Amino acid sequence: MSEYSIGVDLGGTNLRAAAIDSHGKLLEKIAGSTELQAGRDAVIDDMVQSIEKLRARLGKHNLRGVGIGLPGFILMDKGIIIGSNNMPEFDNYPVREEIEKRLGAKVILENDANAAALGEKWMGAGREVDDLVLLTLGTGIGGGIIVGGRVLHGQLGMAGELGHLTVVPNGNPCGCGNRGCVEKHASATAISAMARLIGLGHDLTSEDVYKLAQEGNDRAKMTFHSMGEALGVALANLINIFNFPLYLLSGGPLPAWDFFAPAMIAEVERRSFTYRHSPTRIEKATLGNEAGLYGAAYLPFSCEAARRI
Repeated sequence: MSEYSIGVDLGGTNLRAAAIDSHGKLLEKIAGSTELQAGRDAVIDDMVQSIEKLRARLGKHNLRGVGIGLPGFILMDKGIIIGSNNMPEFDNYPVREEIEKRLGAKVILENDANAAALGEKWMGAGREVDDLVLLTLGTGIGGGIIVGGRVLHGQLGMAGELGHLTVVPNGNPCGCGNRGCVEKHASATAISAMARLIGLGHDLTSEDVYKLAQEGNDRAKMTFHSMGEALGVALANLINIFNFPLYLLSGGPLPAWDFFAPAMIAEVERRSFTYRHSPTRIEKATLGNEAGLYGAAYLPFSCEAARRI
């Protein structure tokens, strides 16, 4: 049997682990829920048990390593999470060291959005390019930047916080301390908030707003137009900065592409000279919620820990 790695995708509600070989073939997967209310040790136990189950089934000798994608800022050299809003009990806790000690195997941590970007580069929409940006649209907006096939980490591992690009100078206040962040104007949460403000309903999800737009509701369509404009401003800035060949979007609101993409592309064309004069693609990501799992599994193969940018 060829070498394989185990990727773990830890979210606020779900825990998934998969064994994937060096060619990107998914060998086996385990899915469950994240019991955050049970405490940090219980979550660590669940992760370790999932990894051990896969390793027992596929063998220890061919295991290249374990990659784990999880939310929050990660001090890459230390394997410590800081500033994870969804998992405050993990702040300043030596996650990597603890899991390596229990498993006796090499473990690499990565931010979940970075892992998703890496997954799209390895087995998704970015397979043909070495440089790309991924925007993940969800409750907030995350992002990952791939340069030369590797994650751009920055000084401490905090690069790629694309959801906090300012798109409206005096816009909606954000928990990060800024105003007008793109995640406050273009995330699934922002869609729900806009719908509430314009009288569409108090408890509508972004999916509900999408269904209303499909039915021809003009105010719902206006919500997605506003979302598209905000994304267009963010993407124009990213294109002007990086001049990459590919910019990808993923996440729950993606089915509404036909409602927000025209305004998004129009804004990019208006604001980015680089976009108008270079072959730049803005496309949907293709791996969906599997992207982070593939990216986490790719970490041991790519030796990310030893080759930080």
